[in-house]
Amino acid sequence: MKFSPLRLARTASVIATMVAATALTPVLAQDAAPAAPAQDAAPAAVSPEAVVATVDGAPITEADLGFAAEDLSQELQQMPPAQRKPFLLRVLIDMKVMAKAGADAGMADTPLFQQRLDYLKDRSLRRAYFANTIAKGITEEAVRAAYDKSVADFQPTEEIRASHILVPSEDEAKAIKEQLDGGADFAELAKEKSIDPGAANGGDLGFFSKGMMVAPFETAAYGLSDIGQVSEPVESQFGWHVIRLEEKRQSAPPTFEQLAPQLQQQLLMTSFDDTVARLMEGVAIDIPDADLAAAVAAQTETEATAGDAPVQ
Repeated sequence: MKFSPLRLARTASVIATMVAATALTPVLAQDAAPAAPAQDAAPAAVSPEAVVATVDGAPITEADLGFAAEDLSQELQQMPPAQRKPFLLRVLIDMKVMAKAGADAGMADTPLFQQRLDYLKDRSLRRAYFANTIAKGITEEAVRAAYDKSVADFQPTEEIRASHILVPSEDEAKAIKEQLDGGADFAELAKEKSIDPGAANGGDLGFFSKGMMVAPFETAAYGLSDIGQVSEPVESQFGWHVIRLEEKRQSAPPTFEQLAPQLQQQLLMTSFDDTVARLMEGVAIDIPDADLAAAVAAQTETEATAGDAPVQ
């Protein structure tokens, strides 16, 4: 699916909401476990209400650790798993101490603080609604159905696997072809003579289909009929190639595991857009600034157009 830059930003926001809405406390508890469970034992469930520390009598719970993990996900990715739970607890202890100091100073009574509370409440409710109404509907069955539809019209094409030896001049290529005809080992010659970066693995290029290689090389490679057959020297803009056919096969569609993340994201975005469109029906929105209103309308139209683009 092709996204405009605006839609890409919105997609990132949705994915961030999905990640934040995911329950993280069991993972954190497992990360901090002192010993690995028995191989056949399931990890113990962690109660969100479980108290992990108190600060002057104020409890810090497993749920609090999960909330902190939402806000500090980038920091957590940069540290070993065993350090994450202690790090979050230290942050929460500091938070409790400073929050009490702010409350004692009367900062909780200001209008701006109340506005911030309203924003945080809306954000938390959005995350909860997203997790329970949108993300929960993207089941494995739904992703598998999307996968079956995606590969239903797949048409296999011929793929070949070839190795090559690349040299600067035609004379060098001819000399290499003579050595190969005389029984020299292709992979060893590739390692010794080839100037291609893939020479270290014997010149093996892996599987490729038509359209993936430069024309002269592709024509020569696909012109080989027998496994093990070696081409005459062929020139491309990179130099002179001697090519050996290694394997032939019919291409296969991507596996479910390969496509599942992309399909899940597409289903998530579709569900998100449909849900927002339904919720927006009948909602009165007033933006007094005419220029800002026009910019929002243009952005919305751009996103809608990008959303209608075909899947690639």
